[in-house]
Amino acid sequence: MRASRAYAATALACTALALSAPAAPAAEGPGGVTVNPYSVHQGGTISIAATGCGHGGTVTSDAFSQVGLSAGSKGYASARIHDHAAPGHYDLTVKCSDDTMVATHRFTVLAGRGAHGGLGGSRGPSDTDVAVGAGLVASAALGGAIFVARRRDTPGGRT
Repeated sequence: MRASRAYAATALACTALALSAPAAPAAEGPGGVTVNPYSVHQGGTISIAATGCGHGGTVTSDAFSQVGLSAGSKGYASARIHDHAAPGHYDLTVKCSDDTMVATHRFTVLAGRGAHGGLGGSRGPSDTDVAVGAGLVASAALGGAIFVARRRDTPGGRT
């Protein structure tokens, strides 16, 4: 009788523990879709982020070719807008690999290629740049040393 009470108490405790555990969240599909930049020129690149696609997914639109969405709690994708995409508003669709639900987001395609702003200091000096700079510094040091030496050797020199 003593053992049956222990089993009953254990079973009751396990049942209470199982009922108090949170239920596994149901797949909610993609959400939190963001695009950057919202307005992009023809031929430009747009970055897409979405939550809810733990196993990755796909992003499609009439303005660009289908791209893959990376796996993780927040998935990322990058798409190049077609050069011939007509200016205007477009919708993109995010679909998770493990879910049938989709999410959409709107963005704008602008006419033209946009301004090319150059590299903006995003690259370091090349080997040639370093060699030219080192040569200029060495020349300046040598010229300064010669100037000081000649000035000091002048008989009855001025100060």
